[in-house]
Amino acid sequence: MSLFERYLSLWVALCIVAGVALGHLLPGLFATIASAEIARVNLPVAGLVWLMIIPMLLKIDFGALGQVREHWRGVGVTLFINWAVKPFSMALLGSLFIGHLFAPWLPPEQIPSYIAGLILLAAAPCTAMVFVWSNLCEGEPHYTLSQVALNDVIMVFAFAPLVGLLLGVASIAVPWATLLISVVLYIVVPVIVAQLWRRWLLSTGAAALQRTLHVLQPVSLVALLTTLVMLFGFQGEQIIAQPLVIVLLAVPILIQVYFNAGLAYWLSRRLGVAWCVAGPAALIGASNFFELAVAAAISLFGLNSGAALATVVGVLVEVPVMLSVVHLVKISRGWYEADAGVTAVVENETRS
Repeated sequence: MSLFERYLSLWVALCIVAGVALGHLLPGLFATIASAEIARVNLPVAGLVWLMIIPMLLKIDFGALGQVREHWRGVGVTLFINWAVKPFSMALLGSLFIGHLFAPWLPPEQIPSYIAGLILLAAAPCTAMVFVWSNLCEGEPHYTLSQVALNDVIMVFAFAPLVGLLLGVASIAVPWATLLISVVLYIVVPVIVAQLWRRWLLSTGAAALQRTLHVLQPVSLVALLTTLVMLFGFQGEQIIAQPLVIVLLAVPILIQVYFNAGLAYWLSRRLGVAWCVAGPAALIGASNFFELAVAAAISLFGLNSGAALATVVGVLVEVPVMLSVVHLVKISRGWYEADAGVTAVVENETRS
């Protein structure tokens, strides 16, 4: 993990300050940026999101899908958490905390939008940062690669229906046309572009891919931070008026991360999954594809919406929370492998 990635939450905090200040000092500039859109898709933000997502997708080898059967228990656990638990648990937590418990301290007109943003945040499993988390917890790299590749394939087909279902359950109007455009623009097209680019680079040698990834990594992070400055520029007045909103939105996100990570880790142990697979399984099950969530929230609800703000809060808490999950996974290895059955699976997978 690079120094820049390790302190991502610090840079996000600085982007909040910079965005709020610039939004107050240069309202005309941000109004111009907001008006540059086609079919509710903001063009400057779309360009930045592509710069964020494509370098991450460039790391994915969809040929690794053939390795899924080698770690079928761990894959099954993560798929269950990612697609059957996490989106629904976030919808429940968002409705409970934002829609009821915290409602007296939130602007009433934005509450449905906040809940929508939380749902978007949980509806797509993390793609890129998972490789960092897996490496930090000494996870099995082939499992991580195959699981991420499988999740990306599922996301192409499941993201829009799942979001539409959950927004409908939460009684939020679903702009289906915009949602489908977002899926094509931010998932389908980037996946195709990244895979074609990857194949071309590999045709000239593996070193070419590594050099390209090395060059693009800071570009992706700068694009993320630039997007955050823009978002907080639009959200500045609301944040200054109600800074408590950030703290309240973080509560269901934190509960959701620890709950899903713990559930995935416990299920892995019950099923006899090797610890080197259970660690990344818990991390993939808990983390979110916040770049996609931010882009979808902007397309569906607008740059200055509560949904966009909720997804940005997810970015703010992602790194420190996931680092704490990595720490918990590592210090609990003795407990995890105390079961003789699990230990046997660990030894077998280590030998293989």
